[in-house]
Amino acid sequence: MRRMSLWVIFLLVLFLKKECINVEGRGGFIRTNGCHFNVNGNPFLANGFNAYWLMYLGSDPSQRGKVSDAFSQASSHGLTVCRTWAFNDGGSSPLQSSPGFYNEQMFKGLDFVVSEAGRYKIRLILSLVNNYEDFGGKKQYVEWARSQGQIIGSEDDFFTNRVVKGYYKNHVKAVLTRLNTVTGVAYKDDPTIFAWELINEPRSPSDLSGKSIQSWITEMASHVKSIDSNHLLEAGLEGFYGPSSSQMNQLNPGFQVGTDFISNNQIPEIDFATLHSYPDQWLSNTSDQQQLVFLNTWLDTHVEDSRNILKKPLYLSEFGKSWKDPGYNSSQRDAMFNTVYNKIYVSARTGGATAGGLFWQLLTPGMDSFRDGYEIVLDENSSISRVITVQSRKLHSLGKFHARMKKVKGE
Repeated sequence: MRRMSLWVIFLLVLFLKKECINVEGRGGFIRTNGCHFNVNGNPFLANGFNAYWLMYLGSDPSQRGKVSDAFSQASSHGLTVCRTWAFNDGGSSPLQSSPGFYNEQMFKGLDFVVSEAGRYKIRLILSLVNNYEDFGGKKQYVEWARSQGQIIGSEDDFFTNRVVKGYYKNHVKAVLTRLNTVTGVAYKDDPTIFAWELINEPRSPSDLSGKSIQSWITEMASHVKSIDSNHLLEAGLEGFYGPSSSQMNQLNPGFQVGTDFISNNQIPEIDFATLHSYPDQWLSNTSDQQQLVFLNTWLDTHVEDSRNILKKPLYLSEFGKSWKDPGYNSSQRDAMFNTVYNKIYVSARTGGATAGGLFWQLLTPGMDSFRDGYEIVLDENSSISRVITVQSRKLHSLGKFHARMKKVKGE
């Protein structure tokens, strides 16, 4: 019996050691140092993509291959960061069917996504709720509260109603403390996850003073950090300027939404700023050349403000150009991507705040029902695939160069 016990202990030690290697092998947690990202003390620069659909297909064993294919194809093109949804509130195939009640099969789909991302050495940015009614979002949360007798004026009460905020906080806790059924590692302890995103594109047009969203981000950022101090956190902003920099409002694409790029990102618990860019949507009645002029100014201004005012890293977490645009041709999309990628690279090369970008959106063959005009299937279009791959290689080489320079300087 004693010999058997020692053998069991030996096997257990091996198992635990293997688990530690699996977690450590994914790399350390991403950190910030001023306006730069680093991992294990080395600069972190990364090209990436959006794929909001991963959990949904990951929850269906017959469709899981598309998740693996997406990560495999992305990895082969040097893409190492993916942004995706960690929410689906109410409706059909929900993650959260009602406040605090979860669909285990859907959660297992997200478990699979996190596991596969780790296998392909891809970091994840996980968004926790939607501003829009797609996949539930603000609208579903306030409807849940209204059904419990809360007086709800509009969807924007999502940011101020005590009951609604409680629902959201509980969801945050459920996701962050989730024990992955594939890896056995809690999400809050898994370095595969790059960062949490509070909400996808927050907007509160009923309060253009910005006070509602500023207060909400402050409260929820503190809540996230009280549960998980390992991971970085970002707000999910599109980048619109607000009251704290009213002189910059002229740079917005013609509208206000109650957010403030400067003050929202100055909240201490927000680790880095985000920026979205859709000139073809925001300036739909202008020429392609005018949209590129706007894009250049939009990027330059936010890169400069992130470095000089926020002193935090900046990630361009959504951008794209739709083939549904009037007069579209692939060279226009290539030019748009090259403009974005060049701004990112130049900023990173010269010590600026920008560390990468995530195009919207990556699909794999056979996903026609998910096409929205912005989709990129890497095996379909050699032109845009080359643009993406070249940027991945440039950022990878630049990261290695910066790492060598740090060693030479003894940093």
